[in-house]
Amino acid sequence: MAKFGYARVSTLEQDLEIQHERLKKEGCTLIRSEKVSGGSRDHRTELATILEFLRPGDELVVTRLDRLGRDTRDVLNIIHECEQKTAFVTVLDPYVSTKGEMGQIVMTVLGMVAQMERRFIKERQREGIERAKQQGKYKGGKRRIDREAVWRMKNDGLGPSAIARELGCSRMQVYRVLGEA
Repeated sequence: MAKFGYARVSTLEQDLEIQHERLKKEGCTLIRSEKVSGGSRDHRTELATILEFLRPGDELVVTRLDRLGRDTRDVLNIIHECEQKTAFVTVLDPYVSTKGEMGQIVMTVLGMVAQMERRFIKERQREGIERAKQQGKYKGGKRRIDREAVWRMKNDGLGPSAIARELGCSRMQVYRVLGEA
């Protein structure tokens, strides 16, 4: 029975040290961490690795529930995957574990709170952008790909997949640029 710690922050600039220290104090034998948004499970390879290697009786430990995920369905799916392997999840702050009956209920409620918090953050962000636009201060997000290059390659007969490969971006980004015309 192993204790696996999982630490996550949303941006590259954020620090994982506090989470690592807390997970070590809790007795985690292995700690996996990543710097990626918790809004979905996309690109969360370290979490996927832990879930893949969980064995019966193992424990997945996180410092706070929002480190596991910010979407209630996502958090519940992760918990369900752990239960399918007869492993359990422990959140340190506030302390709750899926070991007991009440742990499941509390974990569900906390997952809903995490999702609600994410909605509030997005709403505040949207309001801030609107205010900045009204004041003429908002310039929009930084362009990630060269739009002229996309159109040049399209006019040269390349398809969206080839353009995406060439520019090192996703096809969806190419489709967005082509859809702007």
